[in-house]
Amino acid sequence: MRMFTIPNQSSVAKAYEQFNDDGTMKESSYRERVIDVMEELFKFTLLLRGNMDYLVQRYSEAETFNLPEKL
Repeated sequence: MRMFTIPNQSSVAKAYEQFNDDGTMKESSYRERVIDVMEELFKFTLLLRGNMDYLVQRYSEAETFNLPEKL
């Protein structure tokens, strides 16, 4: 699938109770964990940005699709 995942994850129990009327998340340990996950996603995005051509290339497809062999 050529998708990158981050190792951190979190779930929010009874999510329908965890939001204010304006759509913001209420202060809680759930909110802190969601922020942790988002920070990690941002960091991984910075690390991967600009490197996708190299990271998703497969040796087995280089000849099939006339891709330059970088390996």
